Amino acid sequence: MDVRADAPRIGAKKLLHMLMDIYPGLMLGRDRFYQLMHKHHLMLKPSRCRHTTNSNHNYFKYKNTAKGMVLTRPAQLWVADITYIDTEDGVVYLHLITDAFTHEIIGWKLSDSLQAVNTLAALDMAIEHSQGMNLSLMTHHSDRGVQYCSNAYVARLESIHSGISMTEDYNPTDNAIAERVNGIIKQEWLYHMKRPKNLDDARCTIAGIIDFYNNKRPHMSNGMLTPRQMREKHCNVA
Repeated sequence: MDVRADAPRIGAKKLLHMLMDIYPGLMLGRDRFYQLMHKHHLMLKPSRCRHTTNSNHNYFKYKNTAKGMVLTRPAQLWVADITYIDTEDGVVYLHLITDAFTHEIIGWKLSDSLQAVNTLAALDMAIEHSQGMNLSLMTHHSDRGVQYCSNAYVARLESIHSGISMTEDYNPTDNAIAERVNGIIKQEWLYHMKRPKNLDDARCTIAGIIDFYNNKRPHMSNGMLTPRQMREKHCNVA
């Protein structure tokens, strides 16, 4: 199945939704579809895994102003995180920026280091992606890792008049959306694929995953719209 080949860990509910769009009026009902998935051992087993960055540094750490925020539009809250990916050559680092309202990955950089220059490159991609939106009303939320507290990163946020919010303890739920995106990339794809050979191979793999995630994968929090469809619905931006 082409969808399974592109996204080997996509859940049965999302898979059914996508197939109903591809084959309108021809699909089985939900219960029969689930039975068929069980019969052929295609239902997914849950997985896990979390990582955090080092916040033991002397840079200024901001308060959590994102907690309890009610999201109503794109470019209201961006969430940032770094996750770790194994390759045959060693560990590489995926720096991510996600729009919390649409769940769209709007900035990313895969690198062989945790240096802030790579985190900043992901932020610059997100800013470029969001041209035409008023980012002065946006809040950027992250953990207290040194990359996000560094002078260069904070200065870039200040240059677009963004608010700055950070987690205040080590509870992963304080950055739950970013953690969730990390989990989807790993649990629906990377944990069930051949380990990339090196950084270049991993970069190609991640580019394909992010394209599918943004443009094809329906998201329950979006009413089963893809992240891109959610953005376009609320911004009229293609």
